[in-house]
Amino acid sequence: MQNYQRQSYVTQLHKVYNEIQQAAVSQMNSKNAINLIEAGINSQTAANNFIKDNFKVVQTCTNALTPCFASSYKLLSGSALSGHGADRTSYVIASGASIRPGYYYGSTYGSVMNLLIDINGPKGPNIVGRDLFNIGLYPNGMLDEIEYGTVYSAPLTKEQRDGIYTRKCNAAGSAAMGCFGKILNDGWEMNY
Repeated sequence: MQNYQRQSYVTQLHKVYNEIQQAAVSQMNSKNAINLIEAGINSQTAANNFIKDNFKVVQTCTNALTPCFASSYKLLSGSALSGHGADRTSYVIASGASIRPGYYYGSTYGSVMNLLIDINGPKGPNIVGRDLFNIGLYPNGMLDEIEYGTVYSAPLTKEQRDGIYTRKCNAAGSAAMGCFGKILNDGWEMNY
């Protein structure tokens, strides 16, 4: 893949990242809260409202990924992705990105929400680590890597992100985890 294409994906990802980060800070400020939990992100309904209240939503897919997301995704290796679907509502926002918020705080993650994000909606290439990422929004409002079954606090260390990248970024049941942390570690570059 050409370097300019990788940089284009990273630029789009960074734009969505900034939009979500600003929305998280705004949510905390508007509620005069010290974290997102205190700001009311305490259920799946609240997670959905976070998206609806902070973004111009152009499409809603109730309890479904499609058609807000593509019907299938591949890993960097070319094999099919699995483990990323969940019966949660998905949204396409005005920028063209698709977002599926999942509220999981206190269960199997340290994040308040896991955000499945396709930076360009259902359009291709539909490849994990290129346009599809699963990112954690943590109580402190930071976005960082996540890994199922492990409770982390943001910001994650370089070693934690590298470990998740090795275990998940190109793994069949990855649920699109692992690649985002590598991009953060590499200074917003897609070096894989």
